[in-house]
Amino acid sequence: MQNPSYLAHAHSEGHAGMSRLVALLFALCSGLAVANIYYAQPLLDSVAEEFSITHSSIGIVITVTQVCYALGLLLLVPLGDLVNRRKLIIIQMLLSVIALITVGISSSSRMLFMGMAAIGLLAVITQTLVAFAASLAAPSERGRIVGLVTSGIVIGILLARTIAGTLNDWIGWRSVYLFSATLTLFGIITLFFVLPKREPDREKLSYTQLIVSVLQLYRELPILRVRGVLAMLIFTAFSTLWTSMVLPLSAPPLSLSHTAIGAFGLAGAAGALAAARAGRLADRGFGQKTTGAALIILLISWLPMGYVHHSLWLLVAGVIMLDLAVQAVHVTNQSLIYEVRPEAQSRLTAAYMIFYSIGSATGSIASTQVYALAGWTGVCWLGAGVSAAALLFWAFTLNRVYSTPR
Repeated sequence: MQNPSYLAHAHSEGHAGMSRLVALLFALCSGLAVANIYYAQPLLDSVAEEFSITHSSIGIVITVTQVCYALGLLLLVPLGDLVNRRKLIIIQMLLSVIALITVGISSSSRMLFMGMAAIGLLAVITQTLVAFAASLAAPSERGRIVGLVTSGIVIGILLARTIAGTLNDWIGWRSVYLFSATLTLFGIITLFFVLPKREPDREKLSYTQLIVSVLQLYRELPILRVRGVLAMLIFTAFSTLWTSMVLPLSAPPLSLSHTAIGAFGLAGAAGALAAARAGRLADRGFGQKTTGAALIILLISWLPMGYVHHSLWLLVAGVIMLDLAVQAVHVTNQSLIYEVRPEAQSRLTAAYMIFYSIGSATGSIASTQVYALAGWTGVCWLGAGVSAAALLFWAFTLNRVYSTPR
């Protein structure tokens, strides 16, 4: 089976059109893959109790998963420029099913940690899917397609907590991973029939040369450096909110349940969906204006969130604004860097997403430390400060980005 009819027509330059239906499938599979590394957050208490792990040590589950995810970005994602992406995606998803089942049936903490490490390493398949979608899309629609697929990723991150908390309350924490394994298996079957078997010829590189070339991209592409720093800053702000938000919501006087707290992910998902249009604006040449407007919204979003103890509706408004802004900048970033080196989209994805990992880790660590010292007000000042830094950096580098070949 060659390029299916839903992939539309092939263009002479090697790009294939991509229907909205297939883009939605990519978005669903991407969101499902990335959710695997966020399910554990609301499950830590249950896991710690079952395996008799102290609360001070159970956080290593998150650390192991995130560290392995970062390794996967560097070691696995670039393979999309070296081997057949269809085979790479299917094999990694099959291995993910095995890892998820391993966690779901784990009988010891050692087995649990090994499974979580494998889940983190293989979750980077979501970035291979983004790069593949970008390569299948026609140049005139690349931003729209990337925006749609990336929306699935952000929604997967945000809804993972809600799904995990609900299933944990109903039938236990193990059901979360077995449920994800089942969905992933259905995703594999669907992608097997949808993904094209034939792809353009690849560069003749060894694996070592491939990894080295990822690092060379930083030197060769100013737009990658600039957009990477923006990614680091916006995801620092993103992680600052989503890591620490549970602390004021679960403490008196609010004292919300974990299920109620997880529901705030729905507000974030609404903001992420609203930002899908950012890719279309980038396709039309409005990438810089979209970035500036989104960064202003990101900065303003911390004002209503600062009044969480006065009104939860203000928090909801701020969450929607923040996720709208982060997603809009993220989609625009990817749209712009993919235009520069179409033949190296997997390596570009890896190079760019490393900044994302740094930002996410920084926000998680900094926000909890600041909350311990200065409470929720301090967290909001931290988020606003990072957002202001992103806006100033964008303004300072504006002309430099415009002068970069597109």
